[in-house]
Amino acid sequence: MSEKKESGVWQGFKAFLMRGNVVDLAVAVVIGAAFTNIVNSVVKGVINPLVGAIGTKNLDSYSSCLKGPCEMGRDGTVTSGVMILWGSVLGATLSFLITAAVVYFLMVLPMAKYLARQEARRQAREGTKEIVEVTELEVLKEIRDALVAQRGPDRTVS
Repeated sequence: MSEKKESGVWQGFKAFLMRGNVVDLAVAVVIGAAFTNIVNSVVKGVINPLVGAIGTKNLDSYSSCLKGPCEMGRDGTVTSGVMILWGSVLGATLSFLITAAVVYFLMVLPMAKYLARQEARRQAREGTKEIVEVTELEVLKEIRDALVAQRGPDRTVS
């Protein structure tokens, strides 16, 4: 009986893995990880040097001493004082904004435009179908009215 139960659990797990949204999620995670490397490269190779033209290339080195005197050890840890490392927050924010912009402009916006075109085509097909149906109905009414006019006013169509 336990073998049958294990088989049922295995089948359920297999069915869970084969569902479309689980596979899509796995693909999204893999692509997201690769995309993160690209964004980090853009930040380190383009954004940081642009910021470096004003100050230093490494955004992580920007900080402020909240309660001094602030001293940093050789390994980059704060040995005394209270240090706010706002440069690393700025770098992470820039990475997020670049990622969000690229995802929006290269994935979300084109997909939204594609779906809008598909919907417009579908509505256009339905709209022409309705126009044809209305036109046929109007033609039939005109034929009826013409027949009534030919028969004379004393006869009615039932």
